[in-house]
Amino acid sequence: MEQSDGLHEGRAAETLGLGFIGAGRLGTALAWSFAARGCRVRAVASRSAPASARLAARIPGCGVASPQDVAAGCDLIFVTTPDDAIADLAEGLRWRAGTGVVHCSAVTEVAALAKAARDGALTGGFHPLQTFADPARAVRALPGSTITIEAEEPLNGILVALATRLDCAVNRLPSGARGRYHAAAGYGSQFVHVLLREAAKISRSWGMSEDDTVRAFLPMLRGTLAAIEGAGIAPSMPGPVSRGDVASIAKHVAALAALDGDILDLYRQLCRRTIPLAEERGVIDAATAARIREALFRSPG
Repeated sequence: MEQSDGLHEGRAAETLGLGFIGAGRLGTALAWSFAARGCRVRAVASRSAPASARLAARIPGCGVASPQDVAAGCDLIFVTTPDDAIADLAEGLRWRAGTGVVHCSAVTEVAALAKAARDGALTGGFHPLQTFADPARAVRALPGSTITIEAEEPLNGILVALATRLDCAVNRLPSGARGRYHAAAGYGSQFVHVLLREAAKISRSWGMSEDDTVRAFLPMLRGTLAAIEGAGIAPSMPGPVSRGDVASIAKHVAALAALDGDILDLYRQLCRRTIPLAEERGVIDAATAARIREALFRSPG
């Protein structure tokens, strides 16, 4: 593979030779997305030969290479390995000065790429706020998403240009904030799974299957998300807490107490966190909020 020209301020995104080390779901979706937007994805390396071949097969001119060849032959290298492999990978390769090396982890600090920085590469982070269970679906879902970037100039400007090329918004992250950032992202991803599983546990009590619960609840969930998008979090919030409906809340507590103590505990905590949103919305006063808290934590009997 020919040696790359490296990065410089103002270099057009379509002229960059992009490389990927790691051909999992995120790396595959990102590489396919870049290629579909006219970027030059030149090479991929992975411990899995079938995964590398799958990624490269959909991109004309993309070859399967070793990690060292990707590091030497590309202008901008995306490290899309599992988190616990990033630092070891960076330490084990020789990086060329003037190239860019970014990882796509939400939680790993950019300092994990310290070896690349010592070798003279520009290092950073490029994390799409999207799920990647299916790379083909993720390619379709990526436009309109937000990509979190952590980098200094000129790498920052190049990464912003690439995010814009993908029709994505940009969130800039300061150094040292990745633990908080990753934890926050969980509230919009895996915790939704937890809430649906809890709903399925309750629904099972009258014979509804988990698949049926998901089918029944997804349209409502989509409607909730659309309402949040249109009006904001507090103004669009539905449910008995938002209406000050103390009687319904008391009925919920009694029903869930008879079903499962753990389910009731989570319900109580979620409702307790809902009260300030209802107060912010202006639909309940302090006295109603107090009655809701009393109903939530009154011993059922």
